[in-house]
Amino acid sequence: MQENLEIKLPFSKFDVAFGEFLQSKVPSQDTNHQILASLVSYLYFKGHTCLDLDLLATGNWAAMSFEPIWGRLLLKSLSASAQSLPWKDGENSPLVLDGKLLYLRKNWEAEQRIINSIKSRLALNCDPVHDLAEDLNILFGPDEEADQPNWQKLACAIATRKYFTLITGGPGTGKTTTVTKLLSLLITNARKQDPNCSLNIALAAPTGKAAARLGSSIKNAIDLLPTQFKFEVATAPVTLHKLLNLRSDQWSGEINHLIHDVIVVDEASMISLELMDGLLRSAKLDCRIILLGDKDQLASVEAGAVMGQLCSSAPRGNYLPDTIRWLSALTQHDLKQWGGNGSALEQQTVMLRKSYRVEGGGLINQWAEMINGGQQTDFDNLRDRWKGLKLWKHDQKSHSDIEHLIQPIQRLNVKNFNEPSTKIFLCNSWSNYLELIRSTRFDLTIDEPEIHLMAKRILDAFGEFQVLCALREGPWGVHYLNQMIAQHLGFKDLGWYSGRPVMVTKNDYNLDLRNGDVGVCLELTGALHVAFPSNTGEDKGKSIRWIPAHRLDSVETVFAMTIHKSQGSEFNHICLVVPGERNAVMTRELIYTGLTRAKKKITWVVPDEIELYRAVESRLSRSGGLDALHTKT
Repeated sequence: MQENLEIKLPFSKFDVAFGEFLQSKVPSQDTNHQILASLVSYLYFKGHTCLDLDLLATGNWAAMSFEPIWGRLLLKSLSASAQSLPWKDGENSPLVLDGKLLYLRKNWEAEQRIINSIKSRLALNCDPVHDLAEDLNILFGPDEEADQPNWQKLACAIATRKYFTLITGGPGTGKTTTVTKLLSLLITNARKQDPNCSLNIALAAPTGKAAARLGSSIKNAIDLLPTQFKFEVATAPVTLHKLLNLRSDQWSGEINHLIHDVIVVDEASMISLELMDGLLRSAKLDCRIILLGDKDQLASVEAGAVMGQLCSSAPRGNYLPDTIRWLSALTQHDLKQWGGNGSALEQQTVMLRKSYRVEGGGLINQWAEMINGGQQTDFDNLRDRWKGLKLWKHDQKSHSDIEHLIQPIQRLNVKNFNEPSTKIFLCNSWSNYLELIRSTRFDLTIDEPEIHLMAKRILDAFGEFQVLCALREGPWGVHYLNQMIAQHLGFKDLGWYSGRPVMVTKNDYNLDLRNGDVGVCLELTGALHVAFPSNTGEDKGKSIRWIPAHRLDSVETVFAMTIHKSQGSEFNHICLVVPGERNAVMTRELIYTGLTRAKKKITWVVPDEIELYRAVESRLSRSGGLDALHTKT
């Protein structure tokens, strides 16, 4: 390796050691080879499944998670040296060169299994649903807009044809409403064929909180179905790890063969390459797999951008003439605008385009579309909108329903989180929560159902508002902000205390807790316990699980959480914190994901608006080969 290059480049010790290990096994005279091996390892830990040699050759450092300054240290000949790598030859080579993409072998094999599994599922036709057009009209009623397709109805129709379907859409577009009607359609059709038939359905999501939200949303949607289409969910939603019987956050390679007829996975943008591989390997070939998610949200923390790559052409539709004729016959809509020469996967992909969320006067959706647009007009509009935002004032009551309607988006004008106005804002925003913490006492004179109800009120009050930020460290990171917020609210900034909200940071199967679960520490009969909401409904009807505080090791205070950790959650009001200095993690996808966690109201904390504009103009890009599924064969 070039002298001291491992010091100048941002390679970890592991990245460097990986290159040195390969060099020790099969020595190479080309110093570029060891750098390439370390670079592949570096990109893997940055979320990329491979090294795109075209990006390397053209110096597209931002797309490769490199600061531009690091790119100057990489030799111009680096990309060309990939062809002569000695560690890519043979069936068991540690690296694989596939065209212009250089992989760790395990990632290449996982991608190939995913591609082949999806192709196999798309090659099979499902048994036709009888009375499909009639049932769709009953479920969805007359179309609200004669000149616009009902994309929810189209998604249901398309999902009946094949064993793999992608449904993507922004906040409020009705993804869970759509899949609920799809499930009712499939269950009703199965009963028509055999009154004793019972479809084995699994509902899952990448996190416990997302699974709980999926269950709640589906339950609410079932209540609104026509009587003849109502159904009961036999099993509660679970995390993907629990569905696949994984005992850690890493795919072990063991296959848990699933017997389900239908598997629905929500928040699919969070699915990593390994987890997707595990799901497809575990599900039988004739199991309907339906993935729901927002393709524009952040990808998984681990390597891969599965949903984003699979749905990359969703806005265009790219439906074949046969697909358009079939859909038009069902819905009487002219879909030529979304016609094309798309692949088999694109025929099974639907983008929901209409938002039904009207809370906040629709402004939150407008901001989300503006930030996600990516055109110069969107950036100009963002600057104009930003300058027109009203500032939060001390006399405002942040929990007022009237204010949500009048001022759903506002700015808190502070240069750091230790200012007096920040304290007033936080106390106002969490006023219901703070009052319940002060006034609620749990003792032996209260019966158990009432204790659960009291704890649930506190959890709900805390969850009304949330501070979201991009970073973990620094003056705008979660560690510092959590200390400052605790002080502002009158709590201790360290250790256990009644009123401390915590997030689980590691799966604990003994306590049935998952990474991302949020609870509140409360004093129960003289001892500190953490009240967690039930994620699965399998705890004998209790809505709260009580865990002694001393048994919880992997938790952290969560007055503030990272935007990554907030995925799969929704809050009535969020405070979205943008750091005051440039950082590589600040991208359009991050801002969009944070913004769309809010249902009613957003308060921005942006010490330097230039950093907001830079973030929105910066796109997150992850290299991978799943785009091969968009090639028509």
